Amino acid sequence: MPKNGAPDYVVSRELMNIRIATNQDSGDIKRVYSSAFPKGESEVISKLAIDLLSENTTPQTISLIAEVDGSVVGHVALSPVVIENNENCQAYILAPLAVRSDYQKRRIGSTLIEYGMQQLSAMGINVVFVYGDPKYYGRFGFNADAARNYTTPYNLQYPFGWQAIVFKECAIEKAPVAITCVTSLCDLKLW
Repeated sequence: MPKNGAPDYVVSRELMNIRIATNQDSGDIKRVYSSAFPKGESEVISKLAIDLLSENTTPQTISLIAEVDGSVVGHVALSPVVIENNENCQAYILAPLAVRSDYQKRRIGSTLIEYGMQQLSAMGINVVFVYGDPKYYGRFGFNADAARNYTTPYNLQYPFGWQAIVFKECAIEKAPVAITCVTSLCDLKLW
């Protein structure tokens, strides 16, 4: 797990710090999502991000924020998922992710993803899922083929956005297998 005081990163000539988010960061996290998404969407997604902060999960949900000059400018959450009939396969889902609109295009989102993925890899996680733009997430190694053996809790509005990255293969007897997400992600509006 990352610790407070995680390494600083230089992003577009600015010093950025990544640290674990706490409940005290809720207001800042909400402002990040309000800035990054249209009004109706930002309310749903910021609620998810804030709910994940206090959801008790095993293994633990990882919620990271990026700070530049003491201001929270980005956030990502990585929460555990359960693979049906396969307790030996450890998996997470990356959701949600946002960067304040005035800080976009500076590799802040990319750095949050890369740092989070390093943490998951170090924890021995097998698979990480994401539901998002294949063009964006493909840059990190996510792809639809890696996710094809896993079904989501709800039908997807954009099935091409369901992707995964495999750190270590899981033995799957019969595909596809269903995944179950943490309570905060069990909302049809998110899928």
